[in-house]
Amino acid sequence: MALNVYLSGEIHTDWRDQIIAGTKGLDVTFSSPVTDHAASDDCGVAILGREPDKYWHDHKGAKINAIRTRKGIEDADIVVVRFGEEYRQWNAAFDAGYAAALDKSLIILSLHDQRHALKEVHAAALAVAEEPRQVIEILRYVLTGVLTG
Repeated sequence: MALNVYLSGEIHTDWRDQIIAGTKGLDVTFSSPVTDHAASDDCGVAILGREPDKYWHDHKGAKINAIRTRKGIEDADIVVVRFGEEYRQWNAAFDAGYAAALDKSLIILSLHDQRHALKEVHAAALAVAEEPRQVIEILRYVLTGVLTG
């Protein structure tokens, strides 16, 4: 069995790197949104032309990024969505909802303190983890049927 896993959400910590490193040797392919914040914010105006209004600047970038996000989620077997502690990540909430609407296996990675705020998002998930190592163990178990800890 092989898995295609889309890693969505917070881009300010190394949680993606932890999961990728922790699943080394397993048959997993990962994809994700662009995690270079400046490139993600500015892709629309860099490709389609400058905008004097910040709203339209952001609008162009959001739509181009949505092409990548939709493709990644549609192609995924499992979608992992991380909610970080510093920022309100509306894009992460959208990605979780989109994955759920497509009936994708959804794993939410969020902090203990976020349980109440994310209760509806958690309800759509097949698993809610608080640490990247838990996601690693879920993926290992799904692929091998073996518990390691």
